[in-house]
Amino acid sequence: MRASRFFVATLKEAPADAEVVSHRLMVRAGLIKRLSAGIYSYMPMGLRVIRKVEAIIREEMNAAGAVELLMPVVQPAELWQESGRFQAYGPELLRVKDRHERDFVIQPTSEEVVTDIARQELRSYRQLPRNFYHIQTKFRDERRPRFGLMRGREFTMKDAYSFDRDKASALRSYEAMFAAYRRIFDRFGLQYRAVAADTGAIGGDASHEFQVIADTGEDALVYCPTSDYAANVELAECVPLLASRAAPGMSLHKTPTPGKSTCEAVSELLSVPLVTTVKSLVLATDERAADGSIQGTTIWLLLVRGDHALNEVKAGKVCGLEGGFRFATVAEIEDHFGTKPGYLGPIATRKPVKVVAERTVARMSDFICGANAEGFHYTGVNWGRDLPEPDLVADIRDAVAGDPSPDGKGVLAIQRGIEVGHVFYLGTKYSRSMNASYLDEAGKPQLMEMGCYGIGVTRILGAAIEQGHDERGIVWPDAIAPFRVVICPIGWERNDAVREAAMRLHDELEALGVDAMLDDRGERPGAMFADWELIGVPHRVVFSERGLKEGQVEIQGRRDSAASKAALPEALGVLRQRLRV
Repeated sequence: MRASRFFVATLKEAPADAEVVSHRLMVRAGLIKRLSAGIYSYMPMGLRVIRKVEAIIREEMNAAGAVELLMPVVQPAELWQESGRFQAYGPELLRVKDRHERDFVIQPTSEEVVTDIARQELRSYRQLPRNFYHIQTKFRDERRPRFGLMRGREFTMKDAYSFDRDKASALRSYEAMFAAYRRIFDRFGLQYRAVAADTGAIGGDASHEFQVIADTGEDALVYCPTSDYAANVELAECVPLLASRAAPGMSLHKTPTPGKSTCEAVSELLSVPLVTTVKSLVLATDERAADGSIQGTTIWLLLVRGDHALNEVKAGKVCGLEGGFRFATVAEIEDHFGTKPGYLGPIATRKPVKVVAERTVARMSDFICGANAEGFHYTGVNWGRDLPEPDLVADIRDAVAGDPSPDGKGVLAIQRGIEVGHVFYLGTKYSRSMNASYLDEAGKPQLMEMGCYGIGVTRILGAAIEQGHDERGIVWPDAIAPFRVVICPIGWERNDAVREAAMRLHDELEALGVDAMLDDRGERPGAMFADWELIGVPHRVVFSERGLKEGQVEIQGRRDSAASKAALPEALGVLRQRLRV
């Protein structure tokens, strides 16, 4: 490819609304162009990266036995109403009407459509297992689109859906997709982790996220450096930090703590470690009648150690809270505890509350908690002696670095990541609601077991740049770079020898199937090098009049600190060794 026949449109300055590195560099390198909030045109340079990402995905999905189809962007609302997601999905689902006032959605995902296909086409156990996938435009109406392609509204995703006879077969399909995803991300050349994750709005029983490691990632990943344990912070298990509960060693005292409404302030005032304090968080669950009216409310008091944070996803799995909860209002708190937030605790509440203690808190002795009186906390608090045992003990906190690994093989560490892939075992969540069944050997109908598997194709671009960049621009892995080699002739328009040598190498590389860019624009060396460093092409070859007189060319990798020289006849061989072709 010659630069004069392509479209190279780099910018010196990033747009003012670009908040993260990947957004700034994609715009500056001419990969994307903003059309509207969260909606971008993919320019020729960016589209080349997308197509390379898609090609790797297709090859590995096909090798894993998945079959490609293409489902529509616009989907009838009736299918989403069948699954129960038309209203439940929330405002991110873009709902539209056609000229006949019929409801449609702009799909954010395709579980409903593929389940409809399966219930019509897969009628016998002989047709299972089956896995369909497509690479298609998605739309999610983000309330605050930001970070360029990282959190846009329109994006491209590969989503696959498996259909099996039973759970055992479905889990085998899940493992096959998990292995395929590992091969895909290995081929991308990105540093990543596959972590256990919450199933979220999609639903289901088993789930893993594929996270590209980046300091700017929105997700916290919990892992053990000395074992294979890894999980999203929403799911990472927290084991008790105390082996057992010690016997009381202090008497209970109602201690003045004027104006000290946080555990940090109380521990500082009393000159005690923060780990001796317990914080109180108050939730509420509403019991509703068939017409939606509230018939009653239960108040819950969740207790975590003062240096820990409540994990709302884990809290939502506690028995009694799994149907949904909210944070209690100030009026509800005062009604049940007799004081405002900041001095709450489990001792002598004004009205009954359900007490849930985090695993470590349930084993604490002589701890400090609010006294349900403004300006006071209890010290020397002990379970059984000063207050009843908690109603429930549960893992409801965020893991922190240094916690014991749940597998017993070390301690946990935390790093940031960007979610770019997710695999789910769905079970019969959709096949049951949409009656997707097959006939077994006995001729009896059975519900299909499903799995779904997604990769954010366009999000890969942003994640790769967040992981690979420097002060000069993007640093692409070879496999997904827009071009693998750029040939930079100095004096293109005035030196026949330079021009002929550059064209000859370009043609040789293309004959080997290497994506090579020949910069024939006649740019000054500084501007030419800056463009390709910004764009992030992994390998650069420089031809110059002086170099040819010495019988040499310069070859430099994008990550190399300096160029190396190669004899002109050996240049192709050196490049082939670097490119492994």
